[in-house]
Amino acid sequence: MFDQLRKRGFDILALHHAEAIISRDMPEAEEQLETALTTLDIPILEIVAGGGGEAGLTQRLRRGLADNGWQKRNIQVRKLVKWGDADEREIASLSHEIDHVKAFGPADWVFALEIEWNNKDPFFDRDLENFKRLHAEGAVSVGGIITRGESLQREMRDLLLRFAEDHAIENIGQLDAFGYTPTGRQRRMILDRFERSGNFRQSWVDAFVGDKFGEATTHWRKLQDRVLRGVGNPCPLVLIGIPSSAVSFNYSAASTDEL
Repeated sequence: MFDQLRKRGFDILALHHAEAIISRDMPEAEEQLETALTTLDIPILEIVAGGGGEAGLTQRLRRGLADNGWQKRNIQVRKLVKWGDADEREIASLSHEIDHVKAFGPADWVFALEIEWNNKDPFFDRDLENFKRLHAEGAVSVGGIITRGESLQREMRDLLLRFAEDHAIENIGQLDAFGYTPTGRQRRMILDRFERSGNFRQSWVDAFVGDKFGEATTHWRKLQDRVLRGVGNPCPLVLIGIPSSAVSFNYSAASTDEL
């Protein structure tokens, strides 16, 4: 399953019979996700500019999925009790908003998908528990999460250092041209490291990654740790990690202008 993604270095983990369900009952889901992800491109300039709000990568991926029918849905489950001729009485209800939901096949097998590019890692707990509850109620057949892969998390410093070396970055002011404007706190972090090490590029990279893509954010190892200890069980799950090979180093004027 997801052979093309595996060849490109994506991390793939299917749990609780998810592979059998997708292969037999919703193969179109695999095809559509592979189509959306095999062409994935993350310009390093986009990572550098970063900042608040959704990453450009996430926005593009969301648009591509939405255009193919993976829509944001508020899934509601209500439990009603009726005794004889008495009026129905609601005894329980739950409601969860899922970023991308699509039903497949005549039996309406439902795939619920979340993208966690760079949130705080407790968002994984929220997503997995939502999938577990919705699956228990018969509202979701498979839950999926896309996040930063193991290689991307591990190599983030190397990728940013390559950018800094390509552009001979020696001070904070040079980064303005690439859309990076640190806060006062971030500036102090960079300069404190620089004062100790004397290497500006490495000081900026270490401060940037530690602040923006640190261990407490959503990435593959944090997700894998959770599912392997049973979070989300028994909902069938498909987990996808974006690899470092998805990052590109196109420094054309067009790429810079898009930031």
